[in-house]
Amino acid sequence: MPSTTSSPTLQGKVIALTGGASGIGLATAKILASLGAKVSIADVSAEALESVAKDIKGSGGEVFTKVTDVRKRDMVEAWVRETVETFGALDGAANLAGVIGKNHGKMLLADHDDEEWDFVMDVNLKGVRNCMRAQINAISDGGSIVNAASICGLIGLKGCSAYCASKHAVIGLTRSAAKEVGSRNVRVNCIAPGVTETPMLNQSTNASGSIGIGGAVIERRGQPEEIANAIVFLLSQGASFITGQCYSVDGGWNA
Repeated sequence: MPSTTSSPTLQGKVIALTGGASGIGLATAKILASLGAKVSIADVSAEALESVAKDIKGSGGEVFTKVTDVRKRDMVEAWVRETVETFGALDGAANLAGVIGKNHGKMLLADHDDEEWDFVMDVNLKGVRNCMRAQINAISDGGSIVNAASICGLIGLKGCSAYCASKHAVIGLTRSAAKEVGSRNVRVNCIAPGVTETPMLNQSTNASGSIGIGGAVIERRGQPEEIANAIVFLLSQGASFITGQCYSVDGGWNA
């Protein structure tokens, strides 16, 4: 019988994260480690990985890190393989690496640059595909995968066609994968954050000007830890009957 607890029972579980060295990924990694999970973090920044590893180890947590470009299948597969070699299993994953593109909010579809379009799609969609493929082949039965979509995966925004399209696609990929692995009791869900205080938000603000709270009815920006808490819940056995879903964590924007 599955657990009926609603608490995030992750003690000793091995969780792999992309984008785990900053923003929502960093907050998620720290919460998972505080709950006793063994975390494997992939990111493109060696310096940021070194910092987060030092922090988690200093708090008594277990962590493995590897510089990984999610666009590269061989790098992703090496990271997942070495995670299993290091910790002996893979129980869950959170695919949180993402980009917005340098012209986010400014470039209309009619004028869109191929190079930027391909970059956003390669990281946000192909990257999630690469990670899920490797993770599904390695994950223990009963495991859980959470992907990062966005409120932009549920609505359209002017000047953000590449980002919106990539995040809509992540939701579709999540739902399809959930139906493919359900027989193994592996769950696949995604989260759709609203406007959240992260380095990527700062990048977006620099690209397109001031960004407020969007359509949130809770009249403030979200904090990375608030999104991370939803991710941790979906990774846990508290969410044992939830799969193929997209959870909006957006202050009511999509209400």
